[in-house]
Amino acid sequence: MFRRRSTTGGARSQEALRLVKVAKVYGTAENAVTALDSVSLSLSTGSFTAVMGPSGSGKSTLLQCAAGLDRPDSGQVMVDGEEMTGGSEAALTKFRRRRIGFIFQQYNLLPTLTVAQNTVLPLKLAGRRIDKARAREILTQVGLGDRLGHRPDQLSGGQQQRVAIARALVTEPSVIFADEPTGALDIRSARGVLRLLQETVRIHGRTVVMVTHDPVAASFADSVLFLADGRLAGHLSRPTVDAVAERLAHLGDTVNRHQTHVGV
Repeated sequence: MFRRRSTTGGARSQEALRLVKVAKVYGTAENAVTALDSVSLSLSTGSFTAVMGPSGSGKSTLLQCAAGLDRPDSGQVMVDGEEMTGGSEAALTKFRRRRIGFIFQQYNLLPTLTVAQNTVLPLKLAGRRIDKARAREILTQVGLGDRLGHRPDQLSGGQQQRVAIARALVTEPSVIFADEPTGALDIRSARGVLRLLQETVRIHGRTVVMVTHDPVAASFADSVLFLADGRLAGHLSRPTVDAVAERLAHLGDTVNRHQTHVGV
């Protein structure tokens, strides 16, 4: 469906994302909660990784810090070999707009804009040239070539999420972060969105990091990273639904035993 498109700006790093001892604590003193506890990881360019873990494991915080939506208390985040941590808020915003794409559970489309207008919005916000033909091409690739003038309320949930994918792709980002992208969709629409994410990686050459609680969604990824208590707690290559579910159940049991032991 997608045609491979060369990137600009010179050779791309073979490592799309690196975290080095990233830590994040919310609250202070006796109310402090460690969301991320010195997490280090490396993801290669052109990979599709699911991030999973029990509730409160730190997976959403990991995504927010890795995507530049929240600042870690310590550690480094590097995207395409370039450090994102540090610097001003304006510099961070510019970096995100140039290197990172986002797909959210609730789509985050502007209701007064058309499909085409929502798709090119990141380019407009970044002050970049808007290539309408390129936007049409991407929307056609995600199956919405005949919906350019429609508004979000005229689309199904699955179609709205396809607009969100097109919006994420139009800036040609190094990494696309997807936060529970199928959480609001029915099974059929969810599978369609997950196949599109696979194609953005395998054919379009992007790197996708997806937070999900769903073993079926995770099975579409190349690999799964598991978190527990703010730390990496395992890795699974070529995941199957059963293997993911079994690992999650084990993680849940481990966390529950730990909480019982410390009197939570």
